[in-house]
Amino acid sequence: MCKGLSYLPSSCLEKAKGMRVKLSHLAEIHHKQKVQDGKILQDLETLLGSKIGLQAFRGFLRSEFSEENLEFWLACEDYRVSPSNMQKTKASSIYNQFINPDAPLEVNLDAETREALLSMMDSLCADTFNLAQQRIYSLMAKDSFPRFLRSHHCAEAIKAY
Repeated sequence: MCKGLSYLPSSCLEKAKGMRVKLSHLAEIHHKQKVQDGKILQDLETLLGSKIGLQAFRGFLRSEFSEENLEFWLACEDYRVSPSNMQKTKASSIYNQFINPDAPLEVNLDAETREALLSMMDSLCADTFNLAQQRIYSLMAKDSFPRFLRSHHCAEAIKAY
């Protein structure tokens, strides 16, 4: 019943070979993307630079009622690239939302860092929040990120890749 490939017109065989090459190329690209996506979870910096990783990490922190550190870090990133005419407004917002002792999303900063920030609020620059941002990043890297790696949020993020 089946006469084999030799009975197919050569144009069909050429098209099939071309399709095989294209599919092989697509599979290779997909594999490389999977490997690259897997690296998103290797460290906090890479995770924060990934939209999917950031989303999963934010979901994890929200489930623990501790997303203020991430929100502060992101606000500082936004502040750093803001035009100078927006810095005063954004700095005030960051201070009132995260630094002020009565802030709704107060982050855990030592008194020395808090006081240094308060004294810098009169002479703003792109680096105003760098020290505080580094302290919060360290807290997330040492505390939240390892817990995230053990969480179901991380497992779900890996499955999504």
